[in-house]
Amino acid sequence: MRSLIFALATLPSLALADAPCGQDAACEIEGGSYHMIAPPDWDGVTPLPALVFFHGHNSSAAMVFKSGGLKRDFVEQGYLLIAPNGALLPGRKTRAWPARTTWAGRDDVAFTLDVVEDAAAQVPVDLDRVYVSGFSAGGSMAWMMGCHAGDRFAGVASVSGALRRPIPDEACPAGPVNLLQVHGFADGQVPFEGRAIGDWHQGDLFEALGLLRKTNSCRTNPDEITIGDTFRCREWSASCDGGAIKFCEHDGGHGLPRGWTAMARDWFEAQ
Repeated sequence: MRSLIFALATLPSLALADAPCGQDAACEIEGGSYHMIAPPDWDGVTPLPALVFFHGHNSSAAMVFKSGGLKRDFVEQGYLLIAPNGALLPGRKTRAWPARTTWAGRDDVAFTLDVVEDAAAQVPVDLDRVYVSGFSAGGSMAWMMGCHAGDRFAGVASVSGALRRPIPDEACPAGPVNLLQVHGFADGQVPFEGRAIGDWHQGDLFEALGLLRKTNSCRTNPDEITIGDTFRCREWSASCDGGAIKFCEHDGGHGLPRGWTAMARDWFEAQ
């Protein structure tokens, strides 16, 4: 297992033609900041597909660029990697993604959409191929974007996160979305059932998947089940009138399992 903190290698510093910010210098917008990095062999002109990746609780956008998997399977495969910074919690130095509709602080859905708009104003972006992903609390934020702004993205991948309560009653407001969920069977930090923390709840993963099946008009039982060396996956696609859903479980705990980035990119591009 590998978390962002113990990831493989630091991404190289790559210049973004005329952009005043990037990996080392934060891009400042109203409400917060983000970092981004382009492929090493990009010609500076061709519009790039993009992955927006949300860091975990008490981490930062800068830590995202320490992920060897994101470098190898996204940046080096031609993607612009965008990493927003979570807002600082009041009175603390902790960056967080509360990822729930009852949160009274920054509107992180609107902020993320502003991040994508700002990045696209600086770097040519293929807006039909913008994806969102994240780890832990960042994975919950990826769910939040998929449910409440999924019509703006080509796909979502959540790792060790879930759609936090309260969830919508009948369907996600933004309609169908392609979503991949990767989760560890032994995850005690964000278990499948979620945990109550103070006055909020992390959310039940199976409750969220059920909501998305309704949103995507999928049947209850999966269309395909695959069992590999690392991942056991259940997929809803052929029976759905909307987006596809894939849920992959591994034996590990709360972390980023080896191979998840290659699987996510392959699944994104297959939809």
